[in-house]
Amino acid sequence: MNKIAFVTGGSRGIGRAIAVRLAKSGFDLWIGYKSNTVAAEEVKAMIEGLGRSCELLRFDISNYEETEAALAKKVEERTPHVLVYNAGITRDNLMVWMTRDEWDSVISTNLDGFYNVTRMLMFPMLKAKRGHIIVVSSTSGQIGQAGQVNYSASKAGLIGAARALAREIGKKNIFVNVVAPGFIETDMTAGLPKEQILNLIPINRLGKPEDVASVVNFLCTEEHMYIHGQVIGINGGLAI
Repeated sequence: MNKIAFVTGGSRGIGRAIAVRLAKSGFDLWIGYKSNTVAAEEVKAMIEGLGRSCELLRFDISNYEETEAALAKKVEERTPHVLVYNAGITRDNLMVWMTRDEWDSVISTNLDGFYNVTRMLMFPMLKAKRGHIIVVSSTSGQIGQAGQVNYSASKAGLIGAARALAREIGKKNIFVNVVAPGFIETDMTAGLPKEQILNLIPINRLGKPEDVASVVNFLCTEEHMYIHGQVIGINGGLAI
């Protein structure tokens, strides 16, 4: 029976690239997504075209009841070997103008969602005594970014949560690590001033989703693994 990788926010951008890369490495996929069924079906077709199975799971990760309904029985029947917590949103604004909804929506999706999803997998993974949890944070969570107090807080919170979890479950052969992408060419960064950004990046290019996927794939597949509780920056030197 093939190993399963569960990728949240797997229908577009970084999540899609991670899902496809893991499929190429032999994983069957569960793709979590909230609303874009067309994009999710496209990823499913790509993965099945690689000879792997793909199941689409539509639910709102910020809603605990929805997450529990989607996952509780499922993970007991078959526990994924890999969880990639990738889902995230931005609602950028300067703190002085930031609305409560802009704060709450980002924190509930990016940070509360981690609790909602990961907790569903804890007992099954602990029982199986194996697994990899990869959390997709951001350079903004490492160094902060003006106009992103909410986003930076959520992504920094993920780093703290992952490090604490790594201390809790490492003895059970469950590896927990964080990847922190910088400016990656996705829908989320499409409207940013590219020329200004390039001046901040030593290797003088934006990253591609595949740059992140390659690191996640390594963390999930490398046989000789001694990386645990770490934050790996994928940012072209933006944060050194």
